[in-house]
Amino acid sequence: MLEEVEHWLATRSWSVADRPLHRILAAKQRTGRTVSVVLPALDEEETVGDIVTVIRHDLVEQTPLVDEIVVVDSGSTDRTSEVAARAGARVVHRDEILPRLPAVPGKGEVLWRSLLVTGGDILCFVDADLREFSSDFVLGIVGPLLTEPDVQLVKAMYDRPLGGAAGQGGRVTELMARPLLNMHWPQLAGFVQPLGGEYAARRSLLERLPFPVGYGVELGMLVDALHLVGLDALAQVDVGVRRHRHQDGQALGRMAAAIYRTAQLRLARGHLVRPALTQFERGEDGFEPSTYPVDTEERPPMVEIAEYAERKVA
Repeated sequence: MLEEVEHWLATRSWSVADRPLHRILAAKQRTGRTVSVVLPALDEEETVGDIVTVIRHDLVEQTPLVDEIVVVDSGSTDRTSEVAARAGARVVHRDEILPRLPAVPGKGEVLWRSLLVTGGDILCFVDADLREFSSDFVLGIVGPLLTEPDVQLVKAMYDRPLGGAAGQGGRVTELMARPLLNMHWPQLAGFVQPLGGEYAARRSLLERLPFPVGYGVELGMLVDALHLVGLDALAQVDVGVRRHRHQDGQALGRMAAAIYRTAQLRLARGHLVRPALTQFERGEDGFEPSTYPVDTEERPPMVEIAEYAERKVA
């Protein structure tokens, strides 16, 4: 590990317990910074309501830390929107945001569009499929952005048990993202959960970043933030244990392909590879191939969008 990374781990890796709540609230009052929590959601009626309820109770009603909770529904066919609204979130449908630009499927697309419908100086992203959710996930990653002026982006780190077995990383993280980062961006080798969906950042940073529209958004954002603001502006906070719905191996394969493609674009822009992935399932006549496109589109930095510029002026 690079000496720079060892120093970073000692100075920019914290625990949620390192910042008492009263210190975080005092910093929020002193700085006047506002906080938006964004949950990208697609068919998450079983979990989204509980997450919103916990955040609202702990960090809005009991403690005035979060200024708004926004669920961006990316086309759910279940009761996600209804459940989220009943729990106290403001629900916005993806296709209603920036309608002149047709939306494409993907988590990164939803996160990018969320900049247009939120007002916080700090944006905190939380996946909507988490179970046994704790408000420490929000408190932990927002805290450093309020108390440390030089910090721009904070990732949550946690254990990720799988099938009852303890583990510190997801399967795609360990098999794809971590090797890529260690080999090509070794400054980022200290991140425990580089692909984790729980992270917070200053709007002033997010609006200057391109957003891969799909699964590559977390890796792309981390790499681009490193180049834009440097390692010392990035941090991570231990928030405990993350429990969520696990995907099957083929879905993970598609995720890994998108992440590889995101990395490849950043390593050699202009050198194109075939953006497709073929997988196999056994059918009546043997193994049958299915080919899926790999996300290649990226949204530009939000500051380049006219509607966003007009919104800021207004």
